[in-house]
Amino acid sequence: MALETWLIKVKTAIASPKSKLLSSSSKKKKYKKSNVGVLAFEIAGIMSKLLHLWPAISDKNIVRLRNESISLEGVHKIVSNDESFLLGLACAELAENIRLVAKSVARLSDRCEDSNLRSFDRLFEVFADSGHDPFSWVMSLKDMEARSKKLDRYVTVTATLYKEIEELTALENGLKKALQCSENESTKEQKITDLQQKLIWQRQEVKYLKERSLWSRSFDGVVSMLSRPIFTILARIKLVFGISHGYYPSYLPRSLSASATVHPTENHNTCTAGFVSGPLMTVIKSPDNNNLNGVQQKKELLSSVVNDDGFFESNSKLLKPPPTTLGAAALALHYANLIIIMEKMIKSPQLVGVDARDDLYAMLPRSIRSALRERLKGVGFSASDPSLAGEWRTALGRILAWLSPVAHNMIKWQSERSFEQQNLVPKTNVLLLQTLYFANKDKTEAAITELLVGLNYIWRFEREMTAKALFECANFNGQLFNFQNSS
Repeated sequence: MALETWLIKVKTAIASPKSKLLSSSSKKKKYKKSNVGVLAFEIAGIMSKLLHLWPAISDKNIVRLRNESISLEGVHKIVSNDESFLLGLACAELAENIRLVAKSVARLSDRCEDSNLRSFDRLFEVFADSGHDPFSWVMSLKDMEARSKKLDRYVTVTATLYKEIEELTALENGLKKALQCSENESTKEQKITDLQQKLIWQRQEVKYLKERSLWSRSFDGVVSMLSRPIFTILARIKLVFGISHGYYPSYLPRSLSASATVHPTENHNTCTAGFVSGPLMTVIKSPDNNNLNGVQQKKELLSSVVNDDGFFESNSKLLKPPPTTLGAAALALHYANLIIIMEKMIKSPQLVGVDARDDLYAMLPRSIRSALRERLKGVGFSASDPSLAGEWRTALGRILAWLSPVAHNMIKWQSERSFEQQNLVPKTNVLLLQTLYFANKDKTEAAITELLVGLNYIWRFEREMTAKALFECANFNGQLFNFQNSS
């Protein structure tokens, strides 16, 4: 009976903080209403994406983009060797990334009290199309770096809050189970006392973190923190890719290294005259390129497109894969997995069983199966020539050297943007142009077919060599056995 009375007191003690919290929240209902509360975790994800986007357009990464990313052999072989086109795709994807972040912020801005912040969506669209920044939301590099540190602190504290809330939930569930279980009275009483004490400490910790994290920030405060970095990142994207609307912000300078990379000439009049939106293909070409007329035609064509469409609309059109690509055929990810499986088989053909070979064949679409049958016509069943096997290994190695990186990039790009990973920060700066998404379907299938033909030969060669070795070993053992018996 004493234990039951004591348990009732414990339950009352646990419930009382909640009742006090409800009474205090009713008094401050007007104040609490504007706080982001549980949306803090979604907002932390938005901040994380901004913190990833900003370094991606630094001088160092723009130089790497120009000198390394678009120079991948696989990109030139099956996507395009037109550097202006490739840099245009890079610009379009970066612009699309910031547009998606801004879209998330626009939903939060609807709950702001400040009318200017409530107009964030419209102001951002106007800024994207015309460069008009009425409230000077574009920050200097120094201010942006300071803001990035502030956002990073909020992300860290909010992530810690999430873990502590999970721990609090686990303790509450543990206490409920302890209250319901049937144990020795003294043991049960001590266990419940310990859990109750831990619960009190954990609630204090959660309360402290809520006050320091995004949880207790108002919608106005959060949108104000996010709006300026978003404007600044878009301004930076336009700056490094040579897209402006009559001016370059003097407080957002472009370094000489990045300027030389994206703007090989000193004359930027083509970038600043009149209304220009969308990724400009002009001065991204190398100055010694002989196809200047083709570049000029692309510039004129692009200008006619972007004058009819807004900045983001024109970028969305560029990111739509042409009908001849794997992206349009929805085969990019499938072919990436296919290439990676073949890569493993080619490295260790002796470990590939018949079932694995059949599974690989089952993955092939009809077009590749047909091409493979044509290539294998007239090929004998014997694969015992070591010299030919060596030639095939060399040839397959050359193909994989340029095809494998874009296949792996496709997997990375897709995994970082999957539904499960949407609230996490991307770990790489892989862009669509570095994947199979814009790859020419016929060229990619021809390369895959060649890999399959070569794999077929070296796989049969390894099996024949293994069978021959086993036969010789068995024959030797038989001779040895006969010799011993005759002795």
